[in-house]
Amino acid sequence: MGRNKYDIKRGHFKNIEGGKLEDLMKETFGSVKSEDEKLITIYGAIKHLEVCTEGKTGLWIDIEMDEEPDDKVAMDTISRWNKFLHAATGFDAKARSKRAKKKAKKSG
Repeated sequence: MGRNKYDIKRGHFKNIEGGKLEDLMKETFGSVKSEDEKLITIYGAIKHLEVCTEGKTGLWIDIEMDEEPDDKVAMDTISRWNKFLHAATGFDAKARSKRAKKKAKKSG
């Protein structure tokens, strides 16, 4: 999947500032380590996940996924991933998709 920037909903940053983003990652994925202002973890089909904030408006995510996880692992990982992104950005999957398409249209 690579490195992507996700917008954070206006007024939502208070929900992830300080140690709250790390707490959210621990709650969602289990163990998390902090390195150079990045939060790093692995879980299920996620081989490597790095997360950091950009001001109060953006979340940078670098993710590497297992190419062929079994179905149970894949479904659990996708479910947790979507819950995490919704809690971290304030946008559900539909809203994130809509915003990404809008940005792609502007830059294309």
